[in-house]
Amino acid sequence: MTPPRLYLLDVEGTTSPLSLVTEQLFPYARKHLKRFILDHVDEADVRADLALLAEERMEERDDEAPRVEPEWDVADDAEPGIVYLLWLMDRDRKSTALKSLQGKIWKAGFEAGELVGTVFADVPEALARWSRTAKVAIYSSGSVEAQQLLFRHSSAGDLTPYISGYFDTRVGAKGSAESYRAIAAATSVAVGEILFVSDVVRELDAAREAGCGTRLSVRAGNAAVADTNGHAEIRSFAGIA
Repeated sequence: MTPPRLYLLDVEGTTSPLSLVTEQLFPYARKHLKRFILDHVDEADVRADLALLAEERMEERDDEAPRVEPEWDVADDAEPGIVYLLWLMDRDRKSTALKSLQGKIWKAGFEAGELVGTVFADVPEALARWSRTAKVAIYSSGSVEAQQLLFRHSSAGDLTPYISGYFDTRVGAKGSAESYRAIAAATSVAVGEILFVSDVVRELDAAREAGCGTRLSVRAGNAAVADTNGHAEIRSFAGIA
């Protein structure tokens, strides 16, 4: 493909090792979840997340999920929502309410210096290089706020000057071609001028269906991929023009 006008990057297994999430971010959010909710329940954005959580639970088709009623109020009883949030975390569900709350918890951790956004060694140079002639954006199931925190407090320093956009599940599921068309529209770039890099084949399949170029990220610690489905592999961003 011709040089992209937008480099669209996944986070876990692409810019950052999977261990960042599984060994640092998720355990930190789980440890601080209950205290954070109880301490910040009067804040409007937290209450909005909790209201969305109740709405999501009403749409949950798994009968084993802990119950959270539409009129649930954490000020009266926080336990149902907290139990449900932990249930979602244990199953790595892509809940928008959960991701938003996790992002708020991580913000406190990053700002306190208790968390650092680990990135692979080749990432800073590539972001700097690409941003000179094109746009760079992030598309992750983690919230936009969490993405911004990770790259602002990265192991290589503040990388946010190189990144022009952030997208999460609010734009759509990563396995849906329509999500990539929406990102193209939001960034004023044709889908054929986007290169999406991810370690998940089904996400790459959706991006390719939309018309994007793709690369499969093969990094240390990533799960082995039995069938790349025709997506070219890269082991470093240095290999991408």
